[in-house]
Amino acid sequence: MRETDAVLTEILNNTKVIALVGWSPNPDRASNHVALFLKARGYRVIPVNPGQAGQVALGEVVRASLADIAEPVDMVEIFRRSEAVLPVVQKALAQLPGLRTIWMQLGVQNAEAAALAEARGVQVVQNRCPAIEIPRLGL
Repeated sequence: MRETDAVLTEILNNTKVIALVGWSPNPDRASNHVALFLKARGYRVIPVNPGQAGQVALGEVVRASLADIAEPVDMVEIFRRSEAVLPVVQKALAQLPGLRTIWMQLGVQNAEAAALAEARGVQVVQNRCPAIEIPRLGL
């Protein structure tokens, strides 16, 4: 999929609930900054981090895995190394039936995971940050 400005705008305007895989409670980590930014922009952000599971962050209980999310999720945002993305995408596709977008953070790309998601009709964004794209697009 070509990540044109029109496509990014459509994704960001139609997303309401984001599962953020690799969320960190450390305020120095990018995943923490981006989660706070998205929450402040009105998105519901569900943090996913097995080491922090059960704690409350961003007004949500931190989940150990995507399998622990029972409610509908529009987007899974991935803060993991590129080589760790495929199992995350496989779990997302298996566990989140209404999923519309897989978003891989800056520096994160995985062609196999992207092809798998796109084959299932899920949009894929790679190597981009919504906290950069939202202001850039004027959203």
